Amino acid sequence: MNLSKSLAVIMLAGTSVFGAAATAEELNVYSYRQPELLKPLTDAFEANTGIKTNVLFAKNGLVDRVSSEGENSPADVLLTVDIGRLEAAKKAGLWQPIPADVTSPLPGEFVDPEGAWAALSLRARVFYVSKDRVEETSLSYADLADPKWKGRVCTRSGQHSYTIGLVAAQIANYGEETTKNWLEGVRDNLARKPTGNDRAQVKAIFSGECDIAIGNTYYMGKMVTNDKEPEQKDWAASVRLVYPDADVNKTHVNITGVMLAKHAPHAETGKKFIEFLLSDEAQSIYAETNFEFPVVPGVSSSDLVASWGELKADNLSLAAIAQNRDEASKLVDATKFDEGPQQ
Repeated sequence: MNLSKSLAVIMLAGTSVFGAAATAEELNVYSYRQPELLKPLTDAFEANTGIKTNVLFAKNGLVDRVSSEGENSPADVLLTVDIGRLEAAKKAGLWQPIPADVTSPLPGEFVDPEGAWAALSLRARVFYVSKDRVEETSLSYADLADPKWKGRVCTRSGQHSYTIGLVAAQIANYGEETTKNWLEGVRDNLARKPTGNDRAQVKAIFSGECDIAIGNTYYMGKMVTNDKEPEQKDWAASVRLVYPDADVNKTHVNITGVMLAKHAPHAETGKKFIEFLLSDEAQSIYAETNFEFPVVPGVSSSDLVASWGELKADNLSLAAIAQNRDEASKLVDATKFDEGPQQ
């Protein structure tokens, strides 16, 4: 992998670069999170503390980069969008324990037992359904394999981390064989080969290409409020959200998470940043700006998110999801999911 092509330095606050010249009151963040989702939080942190925050954004290769940098890595904090990536970074030994007093606002299930990572926000994997062509208000993930949906389902690649997380959760809940049969059913109900991101699935519903799609909740908020690309508001207006398996409290959720880098040159500043991200202020920013679900009890979702209905999340442990990710990826390949319908 050519890391120079997959990594780009995005300076969200200040103008300094990573390296030995950084002062004690600077913070270096390596992030898989999209820059526009992180900027409101780094802006608030700098406003509260005066600490300059430098962010390196990567679509791929972040774990490899930190590993190759070794003891000379300038990374203080690692941010990612999926439990699988957090576990990969943990296995690579890129962490040092986050002190328990820093993560004390969190319920225990949202903190690694060894302190390697902490959750920052939740995102639910839900259904976008056509307002005009879908009457159902209660659906399950299993319904996606029902023949009634043949030619009506859209989704992104089965190998995308969001999909792998959902498949891994299905394996943990229902077993490998049941999940394999389910994947084959969903595959044969697809309107097209899996392609595009979550917003592209909503666009496909808007254009009539399909009637139901899988996506993360927060994309709805991003589309509804997108003044720069107002056509996305039209896409969003054509759908409504359904929380799958809400009647049995099994809607799949994943996390964004944080890790304190093993060789952090500004470890104490990194701890301050993590503590801030778990504050009511930062959790409210996640809720109001990023349309995600707070993980700290007592912090409310935004009014817009609340209008979509109540999240009744699967209480499956994050560790169980992470443990089944490799098997999930193998099942996606074994079923030729990304090749689209086989019959």
